[in-house]
Amino acid sequence: MAKLKCSDYGFECDFIAEGEIENVIAEFGKHTDEVHGIDYSKEALMQFILRKQ
Repeated sequence: MAKLKCSDYGFECDFIAEGEIENVIAEFGKHTDEVHGIDYSKEALMQFILRKQ
């Protein structure tokens, strides 16, 4: 189980992606691109997840 929260990365945002790693990467990546205008690579998002564990 993985979890990424926008607030952990400097955004004033309540968005949380939680679940299987692939789903979290897809959901969080889509959210940050569409809402915050930042297109993180899948590799960068995987690093976020690995650093939190």
